[in-house]
Amino acid sequence: MREYIITTDNNSDLPEEFYKEHGVGCVYLSYTINGKTYTHDNFLPVEEFYGQMRNGSMPTTAQVNPQAARDLMEPYLKAGKDILHIAFSSGLSGTCNSCRMAAEELIEEYQDRKIIIVDSLSASLGQGLLVYEAALRKEQGMDMEEVAQWVEVHKQNLVHMFTVDDLNHLYRGGRVSRTTAIVGGMLNIKPVLHVDDEGKLVAVGKVRGRKKSLQALVDAMNEKLGSYGASCHTIFISHGDCIEDARFVEKRVKEQYPIDTVVINHVGATIGAHSGPGTVALFFLGDVR
Repeated sequence: MREYIITTDNNSDLPEEFYKEHGVGCVYLSYTINGKTYTHDNFLPVEEFYGQMRNGSMPTTAQVNPQAARDLMEPYLKAGKDILHIAFSSGLSGTCNSCRMAAEELIEEYQDRKIIIVDSLSASLGQGLLVYEAALRKEQGMDMEEVAQWVEVHKQNLVHMFTVDDLNHLYRGGRVSRTTAIVGGMLNIKPVLHVDDEGKLVAVGKVRGRKKSLQALVDAMNEKLGSYGASCHTIFISHGDCIEDARFVEKRVKEQYPIDTVVINHVGATIGAHSGPGTVALFFLGDVR
């Protein structure tokens, strides 16, 4: 079997230890807050990043460009390895396209190597769950084409359920109207969102009150699991600096399903810049995305 490596980008929101432990390569998006741009070398502690947002700062982000993608991939090609890259949803960023452009250039120079780019159509730990499952299959001995095929087949089974605490961040990103943000804030309305089949973030409901919005994530799991219910042992949960709310969702899910693997991590800055503090997201495999 040809030697290969799995790579991704930091919108997968996996812990840094995961990349090291499983030999997964990662390219990093940057962000700017309070006039200063941060890259992987000097990212703020995530609590500080969200603290600045709570104090009114409005960060912006920059997608991965083709050169950054090339810088990630080329050393592996030089070392004689093929590459399976699982990219952030093309419905939310141009990062996937940048990786495709870099791959096309590199393959012209390294014609004995192979690069497969998979558009995950996923975000945050939804993308991370696909990377996790791919890494497990690689470690079980699957070749690159088999792993890539598994990801392509199952990415539409990757369910993303989000809620946010402050609608103003979604308003800034064009997800809700100004009126909705104002009225929702006054009435304590919390949206429930998911990532659709095209990899875009869309609203699917709304409830009044924080606890009800968290419970709505669990209720959606009951609706979407389908045939995956009997084998549901893994969930991923990401949060915008609100660990207790993430633990609440974990507890409610475990009350209903035989979960033995839970990964909880922060929503990273490049997604958190758009969703804001207080975001909670639940990810799992189900029949209906």
